[in-house]
Parts: sequence; structure tokens; C-alpha cells
Amino acid sequence: MKTFIVDAFTDTPFKGNPAGVCIASTQLEDEQMLDVAGELGLSETAFIHPIDSGEAFSIRYFSPKMEIPLCGHATLASAKVVMATQHVNVVNFFTSQDLHLPVSESNGQIVMRFPVYETQPANAPQELLAALGIREVENTAFNEETRILLLEIADSTELAGLAPDFHALLRSHDSINGVLVTAASSTDDYDFHSRYFWPWSGTNEDPVTGGTHTFLAKYWSARLGKNSMKSFQSSVRTGFMDVELTGQELLIKGHAVIVFEGQLNHCDRSNSFGITMA
Repeated sequence: MKTFIVDAFTDTPFKGNPAGVCIASTQLEDEQMLDVAGELGLSETAFIHPIDSGEAFSIRYFSPKMEIPLCGHATLASAKVVMATQHVNVVNFFTSQDLHLPVSESNGQIVMRFPVYETQPANAPQELLAALGIREVENTAFNEETRILLLEIADSTELAGLAPDFHALLRSHDSINGVLVTAASSTDDYDFHSRYFWPWSGTNEDPVTGGTHTFLAKYWSARLGKNSMKSFQSSVRTGFMDVELTGQELLIKGHAVIVFEGQLNHCDRSNSFGITMA
């Protein structure tokens, strides 16, 4: 199975968010995909399977722990692979939730079309705030589709300096997939910053997260009075993207760099795995 590692939401190798992309010639069992995702050890691995002649693919996303319903950076990475290998500039992905994700290339960026989700007021346990090292919260909200808790804080510098206690964080809540911490930008380069912690369903921290912008873009649009914004994720690797709200659709625009190409040899758990460099 042809396998790639792609750094998404960056134009620089070894920055952004690395995603695995596997092009499956046959449909794989869930257990197989979970094993492969665990073997690669990245926050998400996308498994794509051609439906049509090079432009339509089914896509599923797996963290090392579980299937993820929607993942922005792995979609971007998959589009980069398909465009580079199939020499097309339009790709249509179809998720396991029957979402149609059209992707195109425009002005040097890859443009993804995602749904727009709402948030609702929520409360954050004090134990969760303590585990994150947050003293004061400006606002708390929750998105039902992704089951992610959003915390807005006042200072993007404080956001960048957070060093959570992930064992305590995992114990502090039992009904969310992750917690997104965000702050308005203090410079003109970006409109808002964010970091995403998800030890409940993936790795401790996701370096750059496109899927959270399905609700984060609308959240900041209401606060800033803008439909087009620049987003920065202040993880150690860092990453960036442009977002634009157009009615009930979200455009996420970004770059990606293919850093690894090889072949994954696997059958099932009774046989060995191996990666061969191309």
C-alpha cells in the first residue's frame, strides 16, 4: 500500500502537522487501519480509496486510538498526495459520515470546503483549567459535532506558553474528545491563535488542526466582525491557514509538503509490518 507522510498547514518541511496518507487499492478493515495508524504514530492517518477515475475518493481518518470523523490536516495532506501523483487540481473526498469535501488548488494554495458548526455555552471543570495551567477564562463553549470544549483566554503569549499536565488533564473530564484553547492575536499577522489538546482520543497535542476551524472560524467571525481571517496554531511545530466563511460553508486554505514516500507491507495482525523507502 502506497504510503506518504505529509506536513500540512505549512510551506516548510518538519513544521505544521504531519499526517499519514495511505492509498488503499481495496477496502480495509477498521482493525487494520487502526493498526497502521498506531504503527505510523502520527496524530492522524488518512486512508483513501478511489471511487472514480482519479478525482473521487472515500476517506477515513484514524488516530492511534480511534477513528476520527473529520480531520482537516489529513484531508489537506491527502489532497496534496492525490494532486501530486494523479496530476489533477480538483479532488472530491467522501467521509464515513457522508460529508462531501471538495478540494481544489488556487493561487498556490490548496482550498478545502468544510461544513460550519455552531457552539453553545458550556462550563469547564476547575480541575481541567488547573491541568492546563489556565488561571482565567474569557469564555467557554462546546461543539456537539466534534465533542470539543473551547476555552478563550485573553493572551496569545500565555497560550503559546501553556505546558499542560496531560495525566491530570485526562482525569479532569470524561465526556469530551478534546479541548481547544484560543486567543485573539496580538499582532497584525494573524487574527487568532489556538492550540488543541486531545489525550482522550488522540495524542497529547495536535500540532495544527483544521477540523477545529469548523466551529472556531464562526466563533471568531462573530467576535471580530470578519468573514476572512488568518489563523495561527502556536504548538511547538507551529502552522497557519486562511479561513473564509461563505454562508454555511467554510473555506480552509493552506499549504502542504510531502516529506516521505514509501510502501507499507501488511496483511493482518498475524503477519509483520514493514515500511520500504521509495
